[in-house]
Amino acid sequence: MPIHDWTRVDAGIFHHFHQAWILAVSRTLNAGVLPPEYYALAEQIAGGLGPDVLTLESVRADPGRTASGETPTGDAGGEGGIALATAPPQVRFTAMAETEAYAHKRSRIAIRHTSGDHVVAMLEIVSPGNKASRHALRSFVEKAVELLDAGIHLLVVDLFPPGPRDPQGIHRAIWSEIAEDDFQLPADQPLTLVAYSAGELKRAFIEPTAAGNPLPDMPLFLEPDRYVPVPLEESYTAAFDAVPRRWQAELEPSPTG
Repeated sequence: MPIHDWTRVDAGIFHHFHQAWILAVSRTLNAGVLPPEYYALAEQIAGGLGPDVLTLESVRADPGRTASGETPTGDAGGEGGIALATAPPQVRFTAMAETEAYAHKRSRIAIRHTSGDHVVAMLEIVSPGNKASRHALRSFVEKAVELLDAGIHLLVVDLFPPGPRDPQGIHRAIWSEIAEDDFQLPADQPLTLVAYSAGELKRAFIEPTAAGNPLPDMPLFLEPDRYVPVPLEESYTAAFDAVPRRWQAELEPSPTG
């Protein structure tokens, strides 16, 4: 299914789709895309990322069980997923930034789930509200950088074209807080898919796209050098089925266009 032009409907319609897509991605990841020692949850997050994001957690605190309480059939030591060195993600642009070593040695307070499981990665689908004001965009960017600084990997899906507050897209807004950057979105591909590996050497894997194109799989990192491919198109199609038909008709291209 090609990406729709979500600027043709108001933010409330996209919010409905957004929630359905988060749940569809979660179901897909938990149905076998993730190694058995990881699971995905749709959560409410206070602050810049949200309100609906997808978090990945690891059950390595008790490697003898999975999130469902079963004994895993694979390696519970974190060897699941695809090694970056073996199969680099198939994206057109990459970036790397080695942060100052001492910046990573400061003390941090982490909020953890009461089970003891810890968040290792997050997936965020950008909403119009994330770009609605300078404060909203700044909050989103600051939260993204905070996650990466804390070693939490991030996949950002932005199906809205750049605006006055992010003239080169959401990746440029985030990455310019991490490293000197002159990334330019292709003029005919104004939408952004970007995966971040949050190791000491920060990596970004950027795939620009446009309405009318199919969604490619994108990497979601579980460790700095290991990822799983997220089947975005499959989950997008499932979520679009939840959009009321009246608005599906509004979003579908006209036969002449």
